[in-house]
Amino acid sequence: MATKKRTRRMTAEDLTRFKLVASPRISPDGARVVFVRKRVGKKLKEYANQLWMVDADGGKPVAFTGGDRDTHPRWSPDGERIAFIRGFEKDPTQIYVIGADGGEATALTSFPEGTIGDFKWSPDGRHLAVRFRVKEPDWTKAAEKERKEKGLSEPPRVIDDWWYRLDGDGYFGGARHHLYLVNAETGEHRRIYDRDTLGFFSYDFSPDSKKLAITTNRDRKAMIKPWKDEILILTLSTGKTRAVPKLPEGPKDEIAWSPDGKLLAFAGRRGKDYTYSTGNLELFVCDPVRGDARSLTGREDVCLMAVALTDTAEASFQPSIRWSPGSRRIYMKIGHHGETHLASVSSRGGKIQVHTSGALDIDPGNFADDGKRLAFTVASATKLPEVHVGERSGATVRTRAVTNLNGPLLREVTCAPISSVWVRTADGTKVQTWAMFPPGHRKGSRKKYPAVLEIHGGPHGQYGVGFFHEFQVLAAAGYAVFFSNPRGSKGYGRDHCAAIRGKWGEADWADIQAVTRHMQDHPNVDAKRLGVMGGSYGGYMTNWVIGHCRDFAGAITDRCVSNVHTMGGTSDFIDEPDRYFPGNFWDRPEARWDQSPMKYIGNARTPTLIIHSEGDLRCNIEQAEQLFAALKLLNVPTRFVRYPRTTSHGMSRNGPPDLRLHRLDQILAWWGKYLKK
Repeated sequence: MATKKRTRRMTAEDLTRFKLVASPRISPDGARVVFVRKRVGKKLKEYANQLWMVDADGGKPVAFTGGDRDTHPRWSPDGERIAFIRGFEKDPTQIYVIGADGGEATALTSFPEGTIGDFKWSPDGRHLAVRFRVKEPDWTKAAEKERKEKGLSEPPRVIDDWWYRLDGDGYFGGARHHLYLVNAETGEHRRIYDRDTLGFFSYDFSPDSKKLAITTNRDRKAMIKPWKDEILILTLSTGKTRAVPKLPEGPKDEIAWSPDGKLLAFAGRRGKDYTYSTGNLELFVCDPVRGDARSLTGREDVCLMAVALTDTAEASFQPSIRWSPGSRRIYMKIGHHGETHLASVSSRGGKIQVHTSGALDIDPGNFADDGKRLAFTVASATKLPEVHVGERSGATVRTRAVTNLNGPLLREVTCAPISSVWVRTADGTKVQTWAMFPPGHRKGSRKKYPAVLEIHGGPHGQYGVGFFHEFQVLAAAGYAVFFSNPRGSKGYGRDHCAAIRGKWGEADWADIQAVTRHMQDHPNVDAKRLGVMGGSYGGYMTNWVIGHCRDFAGAITDRCVSNVHTMGGTSDFIDEPDRYFPGNFWDRPEARWDQSPMKYIGNARTPTLIIHSEGDLRCNIEQAEQLFAALKLLNVPTRFVRYPRTTSHGMSRNGPPDLRLHRLDQILAWWGKYLKK
C-alpha cells in the first residue's frame, strides 16, 4: 500500500492527536511491554492516561486498561500481575492490580484521601512498598462538603514549616510522604517509615525481600542541609533501622540494591550542594553493612542529571539507575551534547560505556529477568516518543521500535529537521546551537526568514534533539528557530555548567550575544525580524536581553524570573544565603539585585508578551507582575496572559490541553504582529 502523501505542516491543534508514551516496562520473561499512553481526553481541558500492551517482538499495541487516569505500571516478579496507580475524580487514588492476560482491574489498596508517590514490588512478590502522603483534614472532599453545607469559607492555611508547597504538587502544609508496606494479596497496609523531614526519600528492597534500603534526611533543617542525607537499612520483621556507615556527606537519591545483595547503588555527590546543582551528579556504590562508598563515574565529566528539555515529555530531573541481572554492571541515563543515551559502568569501576548512539532522546525503562532485553522510549527532532525494545549484545544495544502510535499523524505532516553548529563566543567558548527552518527550506537557498531565538530553562538543563512541538509549530508558521546550550547548561561538563553559578547575566549573556550574532549573520535570516523567547530561566534571560540590547523586534517571556532578589523568598525552594547566590534576600541583596533583569528594565523598548500561571509555585507570578508594571510605565508595548491557579510552572508541557493551545495561539499572534512583514 502506498504511503499517504504529506500535504501540510504541523499546527498547534495537532497536540490533540499526539499519543505520548511513558513508563515502558518489559515483562520478566521479555515477551511483552506495558506502557502508559497519554492523549487529550474527551474534554479538551484534560488528558486520558491508559495502560497499553505490545509484544516485545512487534505487533499491534492494544489498550490494556479502561481507566483515564492509569499510570506507573509495574510487573509482579512472577509476571502474573501488573500493579498500577489509578486516579479518580471523586474517590481517593489507589493501587490497582490486573492479570497479565487482561481482565478486570481490581483495587488492591484502600488508602484515605492523599497522594501516592510511587511503589515497588518486593522480589518475592508478597508485598509492595508504597510512598504515600495523607491529605490534611481541612482539605479533604468531606471537609469541603461540610463547609459548603454550613456556609463556611475556605479555611486558612496555618503554616509552621517552611516546606509546605511544591510546584506541580500544590500546597500540602505539614503532611509528608511516608513509606507503607502493602500485602500484595489482601491490600492491608502498615506504615513502616515516617522519619524523613521532607518526604523526598527513595527506597529499594533487598533481594531476599527482608529489608529495605532508604535514602533519607532526618535533620530538622533538611531543606537547607542536603548533605545530611543518609542511607538506612530497615528490617521489615522488626521495624528497626540502622544507618549505613562511612558514607560521604552529600545528597543521595535513587537507591538500588544489587540482585546479589552485595552492593547498594545510588546517585549523589560529595559536598553540601543539593541534588540539583552545577556539579555532576555521580553514581556511587557501597556495601550495605560496611558502607565505604565510592564513586564509579567521578573520574569522567558526566552527570546523571543532564536532562534534555522538550514539551512532549515530563521535565524530570530524576536520575535513572538499573542493575544488570548479574550485578556486574549498572546502567544509567546520561545527557551529552543535547542527546540522552543509555550507558553503563562496571560495579567494580572503570570506563563508562555508552550503548546507544545517534541524535536521539532515550529514556530507559527496565530489563527482563535474563538481562538480554530492555524497554525504553526513543524520540528525535522529527519523531514523537515511541516504545522501543533493546537487545543487549556485548557493549551494544540494538534498538527497534515496537509502537508507531504517532505514525498516522506524522505521515500527514512534514516536520522540520534540525542542524547543529558550534558558535564561538568572544572568549573562545564554543556553544552548541541548533537551527530549524520551515519545512521545504533548501540548503543554499537565498530566502530570508524571520527568526526566533529560544532560550531554555533550568538554567542547569539542556536543549537537545527530542521532539519539540512548539518549535515545529513556529517553523511551520514560517519562522527559523534557533536554540542553544550556553554556559550554565548541563551536558557539556562541570565547568560549562558551573560558569554562571551565582553570576547570572555574565558568561551566559556573552554566549547568547554570540548566538544572536550568528543568527544576524546567517544567510537565511532577516536580521531586522528577530524575536527572543524563553521560559523559567529562559524567561529570565529574555528579560535580561530586552534590558541590554535592541537587536530583537519582539520578545516573549514565559513563567519568568525578573527579580532574583524577591524570588529568594517567594519560590517553593527558598534561596538560602550564600549558597548559590552571594548574600541574602533581606539585608544583603546587592548581588541578587545586580543579577536581576528588573535593575536594567528601564532600558527596554522591545514589545513583550508576558505569559505566567497564577499557580506557578517555582517562579511566583509576582515576578511577571513586576515586569508588566514596569514595561507599562515605560510605554513599552506589552501584553500579560495569566493562566489560572490550577496550572503550574510546567503549563507548556503538562497544562490543560485547551490552555496549551491558547498559549501557542498567543505566541503565534505576537510573532505575527511583530516579526511578519
